[in-house]
Amino acid sequence: MAVFNRVESPRKVEDAVHSEVIQAGDGWMHVLKPGQVLRIVDLEGNQAADTLFYDADHPEDHYSAVATIAGQGNIYLSTGSVLRAESGKALLRIVADTCGRHDTVGGSCSAQSNTVRYSHDKLSMHNCRDTFMLQLAGQDGAYTKRDLAPNINFFMNVPVTADGGLKFDDGVSAPGCYVEVESLGSSMVLISNCPQLNNPCNAYNPTPIQVLIWEK
Repeated sequence: MAVFNRVESPRKVEDAVHSEVIQAGDGWMHVLKPGQVLRIVDLEGNQAADTLFYDADHPEDHYSAVATIAGQGNIYLSTGSVLRAESGKALLRIVADTCGRHDTVGGSCSAQSNTVRYSHDKLSMHNCRDTFMLQLAGQDGAYTKRDLAPNINFFMNVPVTADGGLKFDDGVSAPGCYVEVESLGSSMVLISNCPQLNNPCNAYNPTPIQVLIWEK
């Protein structure tokens, strides 16, 4: 199941039409036009960027881990992976990746999962589900909590054990690693830059990520 299809991008930072740094614990929501390419950069290494995608013209048709995994026959994502919606529609394609493998089964942290995985005193800690909800709430009613779904964890390392369980291991990313996705239609991007302090996915030290966009 291991995937390390590392491919560098030909795109130059100075040609990007948008560049923004997202601090740990913050969120970002943005529409990609057809053909635009989004790069997500792990600035300091081992950070987890929890990400969802939607058909911007049909918000109810969100990224589907099941359709994506079935379509490629692999639970991990890397260069060449096609990210599919619930309808089966191809939303985006990974066109460059210097990390080599990304998780699509571990899900996002929440107040509830923090208490189950760690301890009850973690209930009040900030988490990705809260960030997702805050971003969705800013879209004038176009999205609700019904539009949340199992997400991609870019840069996160979640191996599957021999008995079918999941492990949250040290990251396989490094400072400056990035992944690029090309939007195959009009796509909405929702990112929570994970604030998780309780597992080694980000070396117990949440750090910023950067997003850049290029025109077709």
